[in-house]
Amino acid sequence: MLSALSISNIILIDHLDLDLRHGLCALTGETGAGKSILLDALGLALGSRGGADLVRKGAERGTVAATFDLPAGHPAWEILRQQDMAVDDGLILRRQIGADGRGRAFVNDQAISTSLLRQLGETLIEVHGQHDERGLLNPAGHRALLDIYGGLGGQVKNCVEAHVVMRRTAQAFADAQEALSAARTEEDYLRHVCAELQALDPKPGDEETLDRTRTQLRQGEKIAEALKDAQAALDGGDGGNGVEQRLRIAQRALQRVAESAGGALDAAIEGLERAAVEAMEGIETVAEGARSLDLDPSRLEAVEERLFALREAARKHRVSVDGLPALHDDFARRLDNIDNSDQRLAALETAADAARKTYLDAAEHLSEARVKAGAKLDRAMAVELPPLALDKATFQTVFSRRDEDNWSGEGWDRVAFHIATNPGSAPGPLQKVASGGELSRVMLALKVALSQNREPASLIFDEVDSGVGGAVADKVGERLARLAQGTQVIVVTHSPQVAARAGHHWLIVKR
Repeated sequence: MLSALSISNIILIDHLDLDLRHGLCALTGETGAGKSILLDALGLALGSRGGADLVRKGAERGTVAATFDLPAGHPAWEILRQQDMAVDDGLILRRQIGADGRGRAFVNDQAISTSLLRQLGETLIEVHGQHDERGLLNPAGHRALLDIYGGLGGQVKNCVEAHVVMRRTAQAFADAQEALSAARTEEDYLRHVCAELQALDPKPGDEETLDRTRTQLRQGEKIAEALKDAQAALDGGDGGNGVEQRLRIAQRALQRVAESAGGALDAAIEGLERAAVEAMEGIETVAEGARSLDLDPSRLEAVEERLFALREAARKHRVSVDGLPALHDDFARRLDNIDNSDQRLAALETAADAARKTYLDAAEHLSEARVKAGAKLDRAMAVELPPLALDKATFQTVFSRRDEDNWSGEGWDRVAFHIATNPGSAPGPLQKVASGGELSRVMLALKVALSQNREPASLIFDEVDSGVGGAVADKVGERLARLAQGTQVIVVTHSPQVAARAGHHWLIVKR
């Protein structure tokens, strides 16, 4: 509920601190005393448009702060959580308007946008007056109000979920059809390229391996000559002792006197042993290189032919040689999609049809439930209108079905509240049929009827008793008091019958 309102330098008000209460709160006073200024200031704190004309003459800025005490599950807290803002025990909305028309908005002293302030305000307070074109007068919100009244939240949730699945599966089927159509136009090309790449059979690292082999083959004679010279040097040449043999001879010579040297030659003997082993490994490696050397010209021709074919294919398809295997896999997959398209499309179509049927069933059940809730609301309004001097009025909840292109997660129903205030006339939209005074009372009756399962917002009625008096005004007060049993209701009134029902009463005086 709205627990406090603080106003500084707004129009005629220099400073005002107003503490409010739960239940029915009445604001009374003569015309022009400033009741509307209080509502305008509150509207400013809730995100309504504000300009320099609202700032008190001579002041640099005007400020309005509205403090709310809210239950833990109030929608305002969830809005703050979505914005990653701190959630405290209390909520303070503050708005500043400068003399230059520039404004700033805050929630719990954190700067926010005006749009976020307005979003919060819509969850906190509903304002109903003779010229109010929001809330109950806006047909765009009638369907949601009826769903709340009928307790249809669970069915709406089911319908939303079914609609999401229906759209997702329908889109998957459409995408598959489009992809298949595009693939069939290039099927011949895909098969040609796949056959070409299949013949090449590219492997990752092919280019590097082939290029290295090609270099070796082209330099084969030089490499063979070098290996021959290396073998000769290692063998000792002219049948002499090789390197490994000479190292062994030197090692044995030292070993014969090692004991006499008292260990001084041990390091040398070990070094010669390591050298001999490594020399033998080197000799074997050189010999293996000589044996494996391929000097066949046809081998070089085959390597070059494959290397050039791979590079030409890579240039043709604008990829690297190492990218050819992935290209082949992609083209093969696309061909497989074409070859197996009928089965996959049938499965996607079946899923889309099943999801559509689930949505249609959910939307149909929701629509039937809304019709029942609408009939229940019509009966409730038939009880509420006569005591408010609207005994000749007829209220109807009107349903129409949207085009399929406009179906949504909330179903296909278009809901509007209509009324006829004169006998024999056809019901029409609330704001077009009822006069100002009638409209205020219709709004009160509708709000009383919709109070079941209503959202936790405080209510403000601005001169809802306009044009009535006596017993009718007393009935207005009685219904306001009934509404106030479950929430905070603030009423601006000139009627003593209404004010007498209030649990809290403020008199507005200008001086």
